[in-house]
Amino acid sequence: MRVVAKAGLLGAAILGRAAASLSAQEAAPPPVFVLGTITLTVEDRESRDGTTTSVTAEQVLRANRSTLDDALRVAPGVQVGHTGGSRYERLIHVRGFDRFQVPLSIDGIRVTLPADNRLDYGRFLTPDLAEIQLQEGYVSVLNGPGGMGGAINLVTRQPVRAFQGEARLGVEAGNRGDIAARSGLLSLGMRRQGYWLQGSYMRRDSDGFYLSRDHAPRPQQGAGLRDHSDSDDGRLSLKAGWTPNATDEYVLSYTRTRQTGEKQASCNIDQPIRGATPPPGPGQGWQRDWTWPEWDLDSLAFYSHTELRGGYLKTRAYYDRFDNLLPAWDDASHSTQTERRAFDSRYKDWAWGLSLEAGAELGAADTLRAALHHRRDRHRSIQVSRPGLGGVPDPAELSEEETWSLALENTWQARDDLRVIAGISHDRAEVLQAERNAEDAGLPAGSTKAVNWQLAAIWLPDARGASHASLSSRSRFPTLFDRYSTRFGSAVPNPELKSERALNVELGYGGDLGPARIETALSHSKARDMIQSVPTGGLNDEGKPLSQSRNVGDGTCEGFEIAASWDIGDRLGLAAGYPFLLRDLSDPVRADYRPTDTSRHNAYLRPDWRTMDRLTVSPSVEISGARLSESAVQPEDPARIAYARMAFGIRNLFDRDHQPAEGFPEPGRSFFLTTRMTF
Repeated sequence: MRVVAKAGLLGAAILGRAAASLSAQEAAPPPVFVLGTITLTVEDRESRDGTTTSVTAEQVLRANRSTLDDALRVAPGVQVGHTGGSRYERLIHVRGFDRFQVPLSIDGIRVTLPADNRLDYGRFLTPDLAEIQLQEGYVSVLNGPGGMGGAINLVTRQPVRAFQGEARLGVEAGNRGDIAARSGLLSLGMRRQGYWLQGSYMRRDSDGFYLSRDHAPRPQQGAGLRDHSDSDDGRLSLKAGWTPNATDEYVLSYTRTRQTGEKQASCNIDQPIRGATPPPGPGQGWQRDWTWPEWDLDSLAFYSHTELRGGYLKTRAYYDRFDNLLPAWDDASHSTQTERRAFDSRYKDWAWGLSLEAGAELGAADTLRAALHHRRDRHRSIQVSRPGLGGVPDPAELSEEETWSLALENTWQARDDLRVIAGISHDRAEVLQAERNAEDAGLPAGSTKAVNWQLAAIWLPDARGASHASLSSRSRFPTLFDRYSTRFGSAVPNPELKSERALNVELGYGGDLGPARIETALSHSKARDMIQSVPTGGLNDEGKPLSQSRNVGDGTCEGFEIAASWDIGDRLGLAAGYPFLLRDLSDPVRADYRPTDTSRHNAYLRPDWRTMDRLTVSPSVEISGARLSESAVQPEDPARIAYARMAFGIRNLFDRDHQPAEGFPEPGRSFFLTTRMTF
């Protein structure tokens, strides 16, 4: 798998080309499904400016980074964590922007949960991928609406040989020696004259993780295995392609990302838990007891690329489905649902869409491209109160939303060494119906529109590197949750919410500096109309204060990123990265409010030492500074050793107790062993 990091326009390296001489000993990365990629910049994917950097499949195998959040944690500008609380979702922040402002796609098709878009990045597996595309700051308007702070795209595989395949088996163990997780991958592909077929299946079944031996047992959480941390995830990907000639291609694809077992949500180890601790004290409350036995995504898509006289036409047509079940239980035993707080909440959502992109040469130095995106999302919510007593489902609530985007992008080759890119788009999101059921006309509908634009210049004085500058203004539409959720009776809907907006500025360089390869970026983002919860001054039926989502927040995200790789010798390479981030967000209620979940300083260091022709030692260190979410992230000290087609490693080598979110400790020392066979 390759992880392609794009810091804005030209990109900051993840691991760069560390140990390039060593990589010759590794298997070639899986070929990329080209029609599933998104527009990064106008340069060719392997252009001479060297802006594409990667982590090979062998490097990801050594590190055992099997989920999306873990795979991207070493990318400069990216920070990972989790929500804590009753949802316990894994998060990715790109230069301070969160999951609502950085859209996620699979093979170029947006993964959108119509109700609230609360994506859990821990549910997306990586070993079956060919590449992860990451954009930071600058996002081409051709990719559709959103992209306020960046974009992430998971690209699957495509065969290039008559027959090829890969099989993997892996196990993970905790610091007490017990097997904690099992994983497997099977990928098969074939290419013949005029057509190709590709299929893969990946599954990871985890019993949970083991806490550090430094953890102090308490009523909420004993020693050893973390309560309610188990999960079971899988993904099936099938594709069939028709290639009638050397330039055109037509592909039918089916992808199923499924939680085949049950995702649990670990509790805060410092807060009261029903059935496990004494009642809450002053200012405290019981924690929620939620689980997710179903979290399934399906996507059926058609892709095409057709060369026309003087240009091209690309299409994507798709149908997505999302099924989700959230049971709320009486207590932490998760055995009964008879209390008033118990319920089953089921989402049955679907979306269909069409994207068209066309381009043509206007002259020897001008290229014009246009894109049209249309998507319709439908959300269906069904709730059953106290299902343990035979509760009757409430009338199903329906919400429906339509999104349009029309974009133009022009590339002007001003000189042999200078390209200028300008783009503009008009986006619109309209709620067609909101929380309507058979007995209710529903809530008032609303619409939002936005104009996005961008300007960039790339200077390539020679083959050694490139400098770039970019300026872009991008928006993010509010979700149905932002507009209409009552937060269990504590909020007032606001159908007329506007979109959030960020102005992104970036300067950077990527290229060779003496014997080293470096990638740098200096960025500044000014955000406005941020959606935040504001007290209304009113009270609900229980006499508690009401709030409402409004466009009242402003803030800045600015920082510096540098990544370097150096082939010290034929057998030794070194890769390092350091991003610095400053965030400042205003809050109309709390004058002293400061942003949470990200730290100012992060660093990554990894040497690759090939001690023998078939033995490479790759220890690495990740360090993150203190976060304002009330806890400091302690350094992880993973050390990994790879031999032939087997990987063995240790993570959190010193078994330290660390909590990215207060009350939610991360795994202690853990081990992994993975074997791989390619054919």
